[in-house]
Amino acid sequence: MAFDPDELLAHVDAVHRYALGVTRDPHLAADIVQDTVVRALERSDQYRGDAPLEHWLIRIAHHLVVDRARRSDREISVDQVEQDWHDDDFTVDAERVVEQAATRADLLDALAHVPAIYRSAVVLHDVEGRRVADIAAIHGISLPAAKQRLRRGRMALVSALAAGEDRRALTRGVPMRCWDARQHVSDYLDRELDEPTSAVVEAHLSTCPTCPPLYAALVGVHDRLGRLRDPDSVIDPDLERRLRTVTDR
Repeated sequence: MAFDPDELLAHVDAVHRYALGVTRDPHLAADIVQDTVVRALERSDQYRGDAPLEHWLIRIAHHLVVDRARRSDREISVDQVEQDWHDDDFTVDAERVVEQAATRADLLDALAHVPAIYRSAVVLHDVEGRRVADIAAIHGISLPAAKQRLRRGRMALVSALAAGEDRRALTRGVPMRCWDARQHVSDYLDRELDEPTSAVVEAHLSTCPTCPPLYAALVGVHDRLGRLRDPDSVIDPDLERRLRTVTDR
């Protein structure tokens, strides 16, 4: 059952919301949306109409997300999370976790620590408001498996938020968030920041426990790159003759 391309484009916003919600990377999300549209058009004859077109498109996007997801050291082990939650003595500080979740940046950071397939289930259900049956259809898994992914994703998110509070304790009182500072360090290195922003970045670097080594590495690599320039190198005579032949025509 083929579909009208205009009908496909009507669902692009939903696909983009999903891709952005799972990847938290605007550039990667845009690439996934583009590739989803291309694949959908190439495989339009495979759409049977047994599920909403939007679900079929998001399923394509989901597989693209999983294919491109690289295991990151930032991701927490969902098996370890479930093992922790099996322990009757395991708990978290609920007030602190909810406080973390109330801050958009902290909530997004915690989501980024949840592996892609579980993050996808949480985004589809708790952010987009889709049913568990929709998760099953989009992920291409059974209903019980979809329920398990949602359950494990939620537990992993709470554990990530709890761990995030421990990380925040190390940087409490440090001016500027780490990512905000890290986005500025390249301009700071090139002395292109205005004075107020430069002052805040310097204050951050003087008190943050994790950013100074990153900045020191940037400075060191920048210095080594500058040494690659060879002021004594000259163009090969044969190449120079060929260039003169071209420019003299």
